[in-house]
Amino acid sequence: MSRKGWLLFVAMGVIWGLPYLLIKVSVREVSPELLVLMRTGGGGLLLLPVAVTRGALRPVLRYWRPLAAYTAAELGVPWFLLFTAEKRLPSSLSALIVAAVPLVGAVLALVTRVDRLDGRRYAGVLVGLGGVAALVGFDVHASDALAALSLGGVAVGYALGPWLLARYLSDLPPLGVVTLSLILCALVYAPLAAFSLPNRVLSASVVWSVVGLTLVCTVAAFLVFFALIGEVGPVRATVITYVNPAVAVLLGVTVLGEKFAWGTGVGFALIIAGCILATRRSREPARRGTAVITPGVVLPRDDA
Repeated sequence: MSRKGWLLFVAMGVIWGLPYLLIKVSVREVSPELLVLMRTGGGGLLLLPVAVTRGALRPVLRYWRPLAAYTAAELGVPWFLLFTAEKRLPSSLSALIVAAVPLVGAVLALVTRVDRLDGRRYAGVLVGLGGVAALVGFDVHASDALAALSLGGVAVGYALGPWLLARYLSDLPPLGVVTLSLILCALVYAPLAAFSLPNRVLSASVVWSVVGLTLVCTVAAFLVFFALIGEVGPVRATVITYVNPAVAVLLGVTVLGEKFAWGTGVGFALIIAGCILATRRSREPARRGTAVITPGVVLPRDDA
């Protein structure tokens, strides 16, 4: 990998590991509905000029129905559930449970016959689910069980969104899809957020957290990730999925003082090991045109 590739890789590891910390700070004073609106609306408006300049919007407008489905699965529902869950759960624990997304993606690929799972990949799914069970069993109090369960919904949405993108929108400009989905999500949440406006001035830490979520974790994240794909290819780019949780845990423990229990360590190791096993390619090649799926994006296979 080139020096530029490594720099982009490290940048993405930090950028996509950072949101959990910023969300935890933001939801102290901002409702989940308003935070969804601020992140999607701000990100969409900032990406809009770039998308217009590159002519990435017009081809996407004709596919508004699959775009709406993708927006709901990838942004609208998961972000609301995640923001709500982090009002009760530590950011590091939330990140680790959501790290099970590749496991859900592997099962979804099997169910929809996009790909096949051999014995090794089945074992990976079981190992990863064991990691999630370890996290929930040892680190989640009974009163927070519903919040932890909602993170399972986040993982399902993060896996379903890319599948929808691969099936219905894969031939369209990714920047156009991302930009319009952010704007569409913001339009849906605008009336909901109007009923949950803060009744006092936000603290500086919350303001900067919201700004960071919008500028760094949304706008910069997609632009840097597209650059990473162009530099190292789609398959290597998906490895970033395994780095983000570690960054999120590190930030949660060092910045927010969250507890790192032995159950967290065991769960983290099992989830990452399971994801690696479950997402490795089967010995039998998938059909030509099958996409490589990773949370937030769908990339064409490099051997297609």
